[in-house]
Amino acid sequence: MDAPEGLRERKKAAARLALHEAAVRLALEHGLDHVTTEAIADAADLSRRTFSNYFASKEDAILDGDVVRLQDWLAALRDRPPSEPPWRALRASLNSLTDRWLDPDLARVTAMRALRQHPSLLARQSAIYGAFERDAAGVLLARSGAHAPDDRRAARVQAAAFLSGLRVAMNLWVEEPDVHHLMPTLDQVLDQLGRGFE
Repeated sequence: MDAPEGLRERKKAAARLALHEAAVRLALEHGLDHVTTEAIADAADLSRRTFSNYFASKEDAILDGDVVRLQDWLAALRDRPPSEPPWRALRASLNSLTDRWLDPDLARVTAMRALRQHPSLLARQSAIYGAFERDAAGVLLARSGAHAPDDRRAARVQAAAFLSGLRVAMNLWVEEPDVHHLMPTLDQVLDQLGRGFE
């Protein structure tokens, strides 16, 4: 038998995922401006009160997948060996998750990218990724055991550069017709950026 707490946590995770998936589906089908939190709750077959228990806005519901993936990435980064250089640790932790993360459907990725250009989503994304950059830098710093201002600065620069590399690789994959596979492109971009950190 499942412990009550374990069952409760799984139910909460399932409800959160259902709301996220409904929000994304409706936004892709109808455009973000035509989606309400009530419609998202109804599409997920959950109460409107349940929606407000998990998310403050439809933007939060749509971007919840990003939040979950970034939390997983931070956990994987924390688990890397402390002796591993920071850039290598960032790459290894990301590589451990790419099978679960990457959507091979270019058409869906392109549609999601267009959706993410909505002003209200851009503002929320900026906050989410800014927080992740700071958290990732904190993990890099904790792994190194260093605390000098220069060390803090170096950790922030590496975290920011790595995220920029991810963004560039995704843009190349979506925008350039001769780029058919994301992972080789991502590896090339991170190789180029990494020369300054390894």
